[in-house]
Amino acid sequence: MSQHDLQVIVHHTIDCISDALAEGRKVELRNFGVFDVVTRKARVGRNPKNPTVTVQIPPKKTVRFRPGKELKSAVSHLGLAE
Repeated sequence: MSQHDLQVIVHHTIDCISDALAEGRKVELRNFGVFDVVTRKARVGRNPKNPTVTVQIPPKKTVRFRPGKELKSAVSHLGLAE
């Protein structure tokens, strides 16, 4: 396949994953991992420049990725940077 054809396929795949996540659906790529939408709870944050000031952070939706077994094992042999 040409590089252009592969680029079109990759972009279309990413668009499909993005659309599914925007609809709140879970996307599972076998042997790679799972993308899903989670709700982060409301919490209290602090201003780093003025730690005495607290800021209420509202709940929000975010994307979470959980790697699959094969992906975990493929990168597990990489050593920690020292």
